[in-house]
Amino acid sequence: MAEPRSGDQIRANTVLAARRRPISLHTADGLTLVGELALPAATVPAATLICVHPLPTHGGMMDSHLFRKAAFRLPALADLAVLRFNTRGTRSAQGRSEGAFDDAVGERYDVAAAIEFAEFEDLPEPWLVGWSFGTDLTLKYGCDPGIVGAILISPPLRYTVDAELDTWAGSGKPLVAIVPEFDDYLRPAEALTRFARVPQVQVVAVPGAKHLLVGYTETVLDEIVLRVNSRAHPLPRTVP
Repeated sequence: MAEPRSGDQIRANTVLAARRRPISLHTADGLTLVGELALPAATVPAATLICVHPLPTHGGMMDSHLFRKAAFRLPALADLAVLRFNTRGTRSAQGRSEGAFDDAVGERYDVAAAIEFAEFEDLPEPWLVGWSFGTDLTLKYGCDPGIVGAILISPPLRYTVDAELDTWAGSGKPLVAIVPEFDDYLRPAEALTRFARVPQVQVVAVPGAKHLLVGYTETVLDEIVLRVNSRAHPLPRTVP
């Protein structure tokens, strides 16, 4: 693939410059998870995205399209570190994480391992970015003292209980829910009702979008960058 040149349009598979390396996460219950860390090529990151992927039993993985494109673009365009990983039992082009899918129970250790890795690496301003099933893991297990806040993409609120929402409410940490207009599980009006117990939540409706947000990558990445490094917002649509 040709190296992108300044002025080229950024397309789905455009890969911009970054320092990328495979990583291993080690869980408290003895599993090794595969992942990748992408850092800005020549600068210290302004903030960090810890990406928690959609449901692996329905094809979710660290290479799901929004997270793959975040890792391709955001280190260069927004000075962000992007940490992606496969939860237990999940396979992608990067490899397969040990263990087996545990229906949002054992995955608590996977989220903790990612947060601990970010802390060990001194990655700045870590935000959790969950997508679909990953939003439930974020809400259940991600309200950690070291986490700045969380961004929830297409949250189904399938596994999350009110007590977990109350924990976020009490923390005061920023919580942003990006909700497709035509989501299969939770649409914007219902999201406003379900998240009403979290005073600081921002519900962002995405007109025309469905659950997987195919065709809405730029919209989602812009919303993320607006929260975590507003100086880089809006993202350019061409290679700098």
